[in-house]
Amino acid sequence: FLYEILQNCKMFLGRLKTAETKAFSHFKSLRSLFIQTEETPNPNSIKFHPGITVLPEKYGSGFYCTRNDKERNRSPLAKKIFSEIDEIQGVFMGRDFITLTKDSDSSWNIIQPISLGILMDFLAEKKPVITEAPKPSDTAISDDDDEVVMMIKELIEERIRPSVQDDGGDIFYKGFDRDTGIVKLQLAGSCKGCPSSSVTLKQGVESMLMHYVSEVQGVEEFVDDELENVNKKEISELEERLRRAGVP
Repeated sequence: FLYEILQNCKMFLGRLKTAETKAFSHFKSLRSLFIQTEETPNPNSIKFHPGITVLPEKYGSGFYCTRNDKERNRSPLAKKIFSEIDEIQGVFMGRDFITLTKDSDSSWNIIQPISLGILMDFLAEKKPVITEAPKPSDTAISDDDDEVVMMIKELIEERIRPSVQDDGGDIFYKGFDRDTGIVKLQLAGSCKGCPSSSVTLKQGVESMLMHYVSEVQGVEEFVDDELENVNKKEISELEERLRRAGVP
C-alpha cells in the first residue's frame, strides 16, 4: 500500500514538473515577444508589430477578413479575435504585422490592451495564423491575362501595395473591364473605411495606373454585395431588438 502511494506521488511530481516546464517555456516565449503598436491614417485601425513573421510567404502578401466574412474560418487567429472582442470588425495580416479595425463607437483605450493580450498569447505559442491551403495571389499572372492586365498586376504588387501596407492596409486586384477601362480594387485593413481612402484611390492608385497603362481610364472600389447584404441584415435585426427593448 505504501509502495502504491509512493508511486502515485512520483507520478504526480512528474506531471507537475512537466507542467512547470511548459509554463516556463510559455513564459519565456512571452518575454521574448514584444509587440509594438502604430497608429494609421484610419482612426479606427491600429497596426501591431510583433517583431516576427506573421503571414508565411506561401499565403501571399496579405490576408483580410471581416466579422461576417467566410474567409475568417481560414484563420484561427481571426476567429479568436472576433469571438473575444465584439468591437473588432476587421483583421488584416501582413508579412510582419497585423492591423485590427474596430467599430466607430468604441475606444482603443479599452480594446487595445485586450487585443495585445490575445496576440501575444497566440503568437507566443507559434500557432499557424491560417490553417487552410493557400489561395492564388490576386496579382499572380494567369494564362488568361493579357499584356494590360499583367502590367496592372505588376504595378499593384511592386509599386502600390508596399506603400499601402506601410499604413497598415492593403489593396487587392478584383478585375479590369476592357470596355470601360475601369480597374476594380478592394481596400483592406486600415484602408477600409478610412476617411482618406477615396483620396488614396483617386490621387494615388488611379493616377499611377493611368500614367503607366494608357488603357486604364479609372479605378473603382470593389464591394462584396453578398457580405454587404449580410451586414445590412444584421444591423436591421439589431435595431429591431433594441426597439423592442425600448432603446431609442
